[in-house]
Amino acid sequence: MIALLLRDLRLAVRAGGGFGLGLAFFLIVVVLVPFGVGPDTGLLSRIAPGILWVAALLAARLSLDRIFALDFEDGSLALLATSPLPLEGTALMKALAHWITPGLPLTLVAPALGFLLSLASEAYPYLLLSLLLGTPALSMSGTFGAALTGGLRRGGLLLSLLVLPLYVPT
Repeated sequence: MIALLLRDLRLAVRAGGGFGLGLAFFLIVVVLVPFGVGPDTGLLSRIAPGILWVAALLAARLSLDRIFALDFEDGSLALLATSPLPLEGTALMKALAHWITPGLPLTLVAPALGFLLSLASEAYPYLLLSLLLGTPALSMSGTFGAALTGGLRRGGLLLSLLVLPLYVPT
């Protein structure tokens, strides 16, 4: 199982789009929102946790379609399905790899970006804790959707329609 996790981490870094793209999107959303809302620090301070959460949700969504697509394209998904590893463990390792590549960096960068949004200092521990608990849930929910749309050629829209309602409770 650890070999599968390391393989997926290498694929995510090598294939691109997972780590860098999600982090860049997160940064762009957090930087652009104050232009739309205005420079009022009181307002930005109140909406900062919501902005950071929505940006994290959308950034995590960017790389969901690659969870099973690369394995489907090269045929290794069929080998994983017939291997002695349980499918639940395979999905869990893929979700963990997905969380480590975009989710963990987003969680670690969020407090610095909260400073840009004038986030209250007493809110930082709660923001960090909620992102540490919530971003793995986003990766797990996304893995279920990616497994359903893994073989489709253009399953990105369907994946969004399946996953975004599951993200709401998180």
